[in-house]
Amino acid sequence: MTAAAFPDDLVTELHERLAEWFAHAARDLPWRRDDATAWHVMISELMLQQTPVARVLPVYEQWVRRWPEPADLAAEPAGEAVRAWGRLGYPRRALRLHGAAQAIVERHDGVVPRDLDALLALPGVGAYTAAAVASFAYGGRHAVLDTNVRRVLARVVGGEQHPPASVTAAERRRAEQLLPEDGAPVWAASTMELGAIVCTAASPRCPACPVADLCRWRAQGYPEHDGPARRTQKWEGTDRQCRGRLLAVLRDATGPVDKALLDAAWPDDVQRERALDGLVADGLVEPVTDTLFALPR
Repeated sequence: MTAAAFPDDLVTELHERLAEWFAHAARDLPWRRDDATAWHVMISELMLQQTPVARVLPVYEQWVRRWPEPADLAAEPAGEAVRAWGRLGYPRRALRLHGAAQAIVERHDGVVPRDLDALLALPGVGAYTAAAVASFAYGGRHAVLDTNVRRVLARVVGGEQHPPASVTAAERRRAEQLLPEDGAPVWAASTMELGAIVCTAASPRCPACPVADLCRWRAQGYPEHDGPARRTQKWEGTDRQCRGRLLAVLRDATGPVDKALLDAAWPDDVQRERALDGLVADGLVEPVTDTLFALPR
């Protein structure tokens, strides 16, 4: 269902209702406060990808205290970013932030750029992150499509339980058509918040939704998803868990670690070696000698 098929008066109603709801229902998050800088917004956006707010908050607070400006992080070894990332998961995001900080210093005099193309040119910054920073930090008018926004738009406007597995051209067109002329950052933030705390993936709280009566998925009787089965992420026994165990040993060490300590962290020899090779290939671990390993220096 395209946005064009959603009547203009209902689109305006969506904008107004969600803005009003967000004004009193939004969580008080540090990256939304007036003193949050564009760099703080960028840190939060990278951390929040595939990670719940509750887990992000303490690590975010530590990062902005330690590295309040891109130049502060850029001056540190990449391994310190990996160490400070802790147990947030998907630690390559720490390397992306470190690489972005270095590029911001080298290309933009240490100031996070506001131009979308300049943001996209930063290492590790994709379409979502660039749009989010440009919108939330600088008030730009961009389609911000995270998992929560996509789900809200799929249900309210498209009448579908879940969006496709990855962003499609049709989704992006619909999101751009729905952007208000004024207040686009509030629209992005409010749809994101609605998906996070009301229109959740597994247990939507429709009685608490400010636009329930406008929702096409609800009006159609909540039809179930008829696309490919949605994959659930496993953790126990996976390569991801193994990689996390190895990184935990390296994070807790003050210097290079003997391979015997890494061997003791995971019982499956083949899986452990595969995970260690992957960490080295991803730049998250650096071989010092044949038997010593460290975080990137």
